[in-house]
Amino acid sequence: MVPNGWKRVPLETVAEVRSGVAKGKSGLKDPIAVPYLRVANVQDGHINLDEVKEIEIERTKLERYSLKFGDVLMNEGGDFDKLGRGDVWLGQISPCLHQNHVFAVRPNQETLDSFFLAALAASNYGKTYFLSCAKRSTNLASINSKQIKEFPVLVPPLPEQKKIAQLLSTWDKAITTTEHLIANSRQQKKALMQQLLTGKQRLLSDTSERFSGEWKEGKLSDLCTINPKKQGSPIDEKVSFIPMDAVSEEAKIIRQEERGYTEVEKGFTSFRDNDVLIAKITPCFENGKGGYAENLKNGIGFGSTEFHVLRAKDNVCSRFIYYVTNTKNFRVRGEINMQGSAGQKRVTKDYLSLYSIKYPPSLEEQQKITTVLSAADKELEILQQKLSALKQEKKALMQQLLTGKRRVSVEHNAA
Repeated sequence: MVPNGWKRVPLETVAEVRSGVAKGKSGLKDPIAVPYLRVANVQDGHINLDEVKEIEIERTKLERYSLKFGDVLMNEGGDFDKLGRGDVWLGQISPCLHQNHVFAVRPNQETLDSFFLAALAASNYGKTYFLSCAKRSTNLASINSKQIKEFPVLVPPLPEQKKIAQLLSTWDKAITTTEHLIANSRQQKKALMQQLLTGKQRLLSDTSERFSGEWKEGKLSDLCTINPKKQGSPIDEKVSFIPMDAVSEEAKIIRQEERGYTEVEKGFTSFRDNDVLIAKITPCFENGKGGYAENLKNGIGFGSTEFHVLRAKDNVCSRFIYYVTNTKNFRVRGEINMQGSAGQKRVTKDYLSLYSIKYPPSLEEQQKITTVLSAADKELEILQQKLSALKQEKKALMQQLLTGKRRVSVEHNAA
């Protein structure tokens, strides 16, 4: 049911759907090289200009294919969640073209606001339509210009469109700000790791004296046991299970499953609380997958056979080992030393055993270092939770505003 004062019309009646320029044409007359946007540039909700390529086109066709301020860019194909979703072109590069797999939708500005249209296409309403008519294959889908032209656009009065777009932009700004804070926090943590895990920066002890003295140098196997023996069954036979998809590329365990001991004691990797997990197979290792095991059911866990397990020896801080395994040096050297065929390469136990490591001999200094890095992790976790909440709030608001279930007051400039 269309809300009072709104109308539902095919997109082509309120906007021009423009196809892009095709690559690979030869024998061009009076060619000119111009930047152009590919599918990779048109992301879900933003335009990525990190890598913009050029294409040759005849000078006489430049105007025909050039983007204009306010064009809404939509992808022809991609992942199910990103189909048809893009952003508004704000003239960041001029001139700039778009390839034939990216549509430029040019709204009639007296009828349809560009930012409202972009939000509608990205909402559940738009997603449902595009998926209903898309051509699918495995995890990908594609749409054509005819289907975009037939997109049944909900059109409120123009002032109401602009107000809705303004409200949603408030959430966009908060999301962008939080994303920048997360990026900055990650860089700060990397810098801290570089300073603290190499001894370039020394911390204060409990007596407020700065740690001093030379760090030791040895092999990783001097500090921990690699792939230790399996734990025995607990009394209630309940243990935690962690598959590979339950660890993130930031080396965090994002979920645990409860299993019976007899279900997993054979054919899986065993570990216990305070062990360090490292993905051994490509590309999981290079991408940073792993985790620090804690709060396991009965203190015991099992997981993917593609995990290596490191268990700290006496007077060694297990979290210090964990942070060492997340350094760039550890991951890059591990990638170089992988063995196996393409697509099945793995980090070996020998690489872990022989990995050269510098470490403070004092357990207290190791623990102080991990306290600082754990605080940085906690800050990142809080920001990521905030980002997730903001995205959920925006999604709920879009569902209400863009379908007219919740109306805005234009006259009083209030929601």
